[in-house]
Amino acid sequence: MSYESAKAAYSAFGIDTDAAIAKLKTVPVSLHCWQGDDVIGFDNDGGLTGGIQTTGDYPGKARNPEELFADMEKAMSLMPGKKKINVHANYAIFEDGEFADRDKLEPKHFKKWVDFAKKHNIGLDFNPTFFSHPNIKNGLTLSSPDDDVRNFWIEHGKACIRISEYFARETGVTCVMNIWTGDGMKDIPGDRYGLRMRYKDSIEQILSEPFDFNLVKPCVESKVFGIGVEAFTSGSNEFALSIAAANDNCIPLMDNGHYHPTEVVSDKIPALLCFFPEIALHITRPIRWDSDHVVLFDDETREMAKEIVRADALDRVYQALDFFDASINRISAWTVGFRSWQKALLFALLQPSARMKELQDNGEFTELMVLQEQAKLLPFGDIWAEYCRQEGVAADMSWFDEIKKYEAEVLSKR
Repeated sequence: MSYESAKAAYSAFGIDTDAAIAKLKTVPVSLHCWQGDDVIGFDNDGGLTGGIQTTGDYPGKARNPEELFADMEKAMSLMPGKKKINVHANYAIFEDGEFADRDKLEPKHFKKWVDFAKKHNIGLDFNPTFFSHPNIKNGLTLSSPDDDVRNFWIEHGKACIRISEYFARETGVTCVMNIWTGDGMKDIPGDRYGLRMRYKDSIEQILSEPFDFNLVKPCVESKVFGIGVEAFTSGSNEFALSIAAANDNCIPLMDNGHYHPTEVVSDKIPALLCFFPEIALHITRPIRWDSDHVVLFDDETREMAKEIVRADALDRVYQALDFFDASINRISAWTVGFRSWQKALLFALLQPSARMKELQDNGEFTELMVLQEQAKLLPFGDIWAEYCRQEGVAADMSWFDEIKKYEAEVLSKR
C-alpha cells in the first residue's frame, strides 16, 4: 500500500497522518552516550561497580572521545527524528595531562560535548556518576554515614548542576540532570530510616546550588534493587517521588526497568501527569529485572508512548533512552532502540484516541474494544516509511548494511 492509500485508510478513522508526522518531528529524544563504550567513560580504566553491570564482549567498543563521537554520528545518521545527547559525568574529557576528580569537575571538562552538540544543532542532558569510583564506601554515596564520603558526592552533584546549566546556556536547550545512585544493602538493613534521611539531606544540599530551573531540570530516579544491593535501595520509588513532590526545583524520573515485574510505567505516566507539570523518562527494556536491554517496538513500549500522546503531554515529558548491551554491535543497539521509540511515538500519534475517549466516556465498551482491535490493522508501516523518507533514512532494514560496512572498515580495526 502506498502512502496516499494508507493516508486515506487512516483518514477514515479521523486521523491526519501528515499532522502526526509533522508533530513527531518536533519531539526530542535523548540518545545516551554510554551504549558506545559499555558505560566505562573516560575518567577511569576499571570496570563497573556500584550496582551496575554490562555483559558481553562484542568487538569494536569506543576507546576514546573521538571514537565515541564517530560512532554516535554513524548511529544518528540512521535514525529519523529530533535528537539530544545524554552524557554521564564519567565522560569528562581531560586534555594535556589534566585530571579533576568528580567533586571538582568543571564545565571546561565537557566543552567537547558542547562542541559536538553544536555541530549537530542538538541539546544535551546530563547525569552525575555515583558509581565506579574508589570513594564509594560499603556501597554508599549520598546516603553514607561517613561525612567525608557523603560530602564528596554532594559536591559532585553540585558540580553537575553547574555543568548542566553550562550545557543549557551553550546549546539553548533545557538540560535534564538526573540523580541516580546504586546506594543500598545486600542484606536486611539495620537502619533504613537513617540511610534515607541522609540521602534526602544530600539531595536537598545538591538542589541548594543556585541554578535557573528554566534551564536545568534536576530529577531523582528510583530503583528497586541492583547487583550487590538486592535487599534494599535508598532511592526507592516512594522516596524518589516524594523528593520530587517536596521540592519545586526537582521533577520525577521513571526508568521503566526500575520496578517490580508486575508494574508498568505506562500506567504510572498519567498518574504522575495529574500532579507534576513535567516528568522525565528513561526508556529501556527490562527482562526479569533492570537488565537494560535494547528498546524494541513491543507492547509496553507502545503503551508508554500512547499514554504520553493521549495526555497531550509530548511537551511535558522529557524522553531519554537508557540501555547498554555489550553482546551485540553497539551502533546497531543504539539505532534499533532509537528507531523503536520513534515507531512507538508515531504509532501513538496515529491512534483514534479521541474516538476511544468518547466511547469510554459514553460507556460504549463493546465498541471501544472493537475499535482498539481494528486500529491494530491500520497500515502503520506505510506511514513509517513516509516519515523515514522525509527524514532521509531507510525505512526497512537496509540501514543495517551501513552498520556492517562500518564494522568491517572501522570497528574491526580497533
